[in-house]
Amino acid sequence: DSSLGRSAHKNKINMAFKGEDHLDSLPLPVQRMHLIQVDSVQRWMEDLKLMTDCECMCILQSKPISIEREEQNELILSSQYSTCDNLQLLLKRAWIISTELTRIAQKLEKNRWQRVHSMTVRVNCHVRSMVNEYNTFTRNSSEEMHQFAKLLIDKCSEFTAFTERCIQTEDEQILKSMKSCINEMLTTVAQYFGQLIELFLAHEAQNLLRQIELSDSMYVTESAISSLFSLAQEGAHLCRIIAKEGGVVALFKICRQDCFRCLYPQTLRTLASICCVEEGMHQLEKVDGILCLADILTDSSHSEATHAEAAAVIAQITSPHLTFTQHLSSFLENMEEIVTALVKLCKEASSGEVFLLASAALANITFFDTMACEILLQLNAMKILLAACSDKHIVDTPYSRDQVVTILANMSVLDQCASEIIQGNGIGVQLLMEMLFERSSSGNSAEVAACERVQQKSAVTLARLSRDPEVADVAIKLSCIPRLIKLCRSPTERNNSDSVLVACLVALRRLAVMSPDGLEDSDFQQLVKPRLVDSFLLCTNMEESFV
Repeated sequence: DSSLGRSAHKNKINMAFKGEDHLDSLPLPVQRMHLIQVDSVQRWMEDLKLMTDCECMCILQSKPISIEREEQNELILSSQYSTCDNLQLLLKRAWIISTELTRIAQKLEKNRWQRVHSMTVRVNCHVRSMVNEYNTFTRNSSEEMHQFAKLLIDKCSEFTAFTERCIQTEDEQILKSMKSCINEMLTTVAQYFGQLIELFLAHEAQNLLRQIELSDSMYVTESAISSLFSLAQEGAHLCRIIAKEGGVVALFKICRQDCFRCLYPQTLRTLASICCVEEGMHQLEKVDGILCLADILTDSSHSEATHAEAAAVIAQITSPHLTFTQHLSSFLENMEEIVTALVKLCKEASSGEVFLLASAALANITFFDTMACEILLQLNAMKILLAACSDKHIVDTPYSRDQVVTILANMSVLDQCASEIIQGNGIGVQLLMEMLFERSSSGNSAEVAACERVQQKSAVTLARLSRDPEVADVAIKLSCIPRLIKLCRSPTERNNSDSVLVACLVALRRLAVMSPDGLEDSDFQQLVKPRLVDSFLLCTNMEESFV
């Protein structure tokens, strides 16, 4: 907790200046008499608070004496950080410096010179602390890193000295000319800082990968993989650094050695994180990563956890949101056995999480190549997915239902799919009807978005399948038409989603062709007869009129 950290830091400062509260309550001459009687160190400590912030921070190892209550991002280094992971400490410090640099630019824009200077001093402090901290735990740092660190520290000192001059003048013309210089200095500091952080992180990634490749110790390897995973969680930029330094290659080497089987889940989880960036995907392709994943998924001797994490990697690299999956040519060569293994994993999943990972991979693959839908039909996947949906312990969230209905929607383009979905007394159509009622129980934005997708895709699937008279007949008997009408007319029922509205209008029109008597005249005139865009505008205007 940052407030607790600040409180603890303040207590330490008060202990260092013990007796100052008593002194502050005395007249100044009495204070001076008291100071004459104490030793020189005590005198120095009493006078210290009268010095400038910059001098204070240099003397006290670059830590400010006073802490402004408004500063929410102050990093207080105390004993609580002694066991903290060094990389996390570096990233925290880097985040603070980055935030401070942004805020300096904002304050500069408003000509708040005093704040610009105090924040520049704070950046100077954090940069020195970051370099000192990094030097205490790093190994074999390069000459380039030392040079960049010195450049950054020198530039920060120059920056601090320059902003100090700004608070010593009130001449608007002078301040205006100094402002452009400060902007240039700020840009230079930011560039040097970014380059130094890049070098630090690349160096640490190299050290971790060296441990993974050279260590014979299971514990050391596991620890290095864990640190690499933590690093990858910090964002796409860190994943690019890891990939460029050979992270994907090193991790797949682990996945090809039986002696590290117990580390497969953790290793695959790390791979899934790194492969969210193009550099990671290129590395995966170069080392035949798809073949390795296919081998793991089809090997029944592996644990369910290993299979689930392999499915997570497949889900990641086939994500329709990625724009750089087109080069995965080896995936098509192994697609049939991968899809078969994933369907088996869905069928045998012991938990909702395992099912979610396997079904997400299948859903993405159906976008990746249409042949996947034909393979799924041959494997009787629809029956397996529908059976899973009836088990609330397995399909227990809107996220899982989103994956299932995505697969159904993509499979529904095939003519053979219609006969599959009406088997078992139309259980498939019944499931689609239930999905039209999907609502978030928590109000969480991610869950609300998932519910919207479930409603939209279930309506799309219904519209596609209703081209078959038998499916349309089952849907009409299950009262799909009244539900679709309500979704069109009530914004709250469709989670205020326009995409759900369009899908429901299309599905309603498809069913209305099969059963025109199932609609009241007003519904037909407003929702079916006009052009789709006119009905859409009518429904959205209903919302505005109601409000």
